[in-house]
Amino acid sequence: MVDRRIVRRLTPLVFAAAFAVAAPSIATAAPPSGPDVSSWQHVDGTGIDWAQVRASGHQFAMVKATEGLGYVNPYFVQDCLLMRAAGVSRGAYHYADVRQSPEAQAALYSLVVLGINGPGDLPPVLDLEDAKGLPPAQVIDWAHRYLDTVQALTGRQPIIYTYPNFWRSAMANTTEFNHYPLWIADYNGQSAPGPLPGGWANWTFWQTTDSGRIPGISANTDINVYSGAQGNFDVYANSVGFGGS
Repeated sequence: MVDRRIVRRLTPLVFAAAFAVAAPSIATAAPPSGPDVSSWQHVDGTGIDWAQVRASGHQFAMVKATEGLGYVNPYFVQDCLLMRAAGVSRGAYHYADVRQSPEAQAALYSLVVLGINGPGDLPPVLDLEDAKGLPPAQVIDWAHRYLDTVQALTGRQPIIYTYPNFWRSAMANTTEFNHYPLWIADYNGQSAPGPLPGGWANWTFWQTTDSGRIPGISANTDINVYSGAQGNFDVYANSVGFGGS
């Protein structure tokens, strides 16, 4: 027969031991992560093995779709189809050319990414990192017009990708956009980016490096993490029931 006094004495120790085993996995649980890629990651036309990318623990990827009015990534459709088959949540970005019509660029981008605005797909992304010599007021106006047009065409609030020095100089550190989710490039070697520009209180995605290595991608690639600022990642990426993280 079991001595109940011993059980009472051991019970707290058992719970403590169980918590000690479980606690490290909780503390070290990795946030959703993934690369962002363009034609540069397709060295000599090499494809990306998205199944390997997913198997290595990465839940999403951002793919360059368009740039200005004259460029569509030739690997965009291929990558998007293979990402979906592999269960990788898809994001797509437009590289801004602020010398050309923002409305026309928004229309081109929205047309190209038309097929990735459903399950497993992240909101549209504007890559804003080159002012082309234009003054801040003109770039700010361009960004407003582009973002408004993309949101009207896609029905989703866009994400802004930028880096601190650009925003503080070329955008005059404006706070007019801090209601948009921020994807910040900051290779500071720390545990978080910052201080953030533009009055942003938090970041949604953080590009931590431009020289990462990921199985399935033959070239160096940027690597990003999701902060949770927009809530559950699977919900944000329309991935519930799709096979997200």
